[in-house]
Amino acid sequence: MRRLKTQIPKTPSPKVKSPKTTSPKLKSPTTRRKKTLTGLDRARAAAEAASDKQASDIILLDLRQACNFTDYFVICSADSSPQVEAIADGVEQALSVGDTRLHHREGASDSGWVLLDFSDVVVHVFSPEARRYYQLDKVWAEAKTIVRIQ
Repeated sequence: MRRLKTQIPKTPSPKVKSPKTTSPKLKSPTTRRKKTLTGLDRARAAAEAASDKQASDIILLDLRQACNFTDYFVICSADSSPQVEAIADGVEQALSVGDTRLHHREGASDSGWVLLDFSDVVVHVFSPEARRYYQLDKVWAEAKTIVRIQ
């Protein structure tokens, strides 16, 4: 007697995907390099950011020959306390890219004067009354005016 070979069709087993155990790709330090700005580039970016927030009477002063604690001043005016705050926040945000770091923020919008110290650039945002009182334009009259936006 012969045995018959019966073939039972095999049902395909469901494919189970094994989870990938690869670590996330880390960017090398060279691909994460921050943009390096010069002091003048930072000062111009600050003046532009103030202008974008509708600051008035913007002055960029070169203080390199006049003092040893900073290279540039950006002085501007705002019509109201909320605008003083908006200009200061706008400048801070605009300069937060690259390697620029805010070292110190002084004052409050309701006081009429906010100072942003980026080391080589110091930004002063004034109310009109505070600007007339402190007259930084006259105090630093010997500094070279690089930009003036009325």
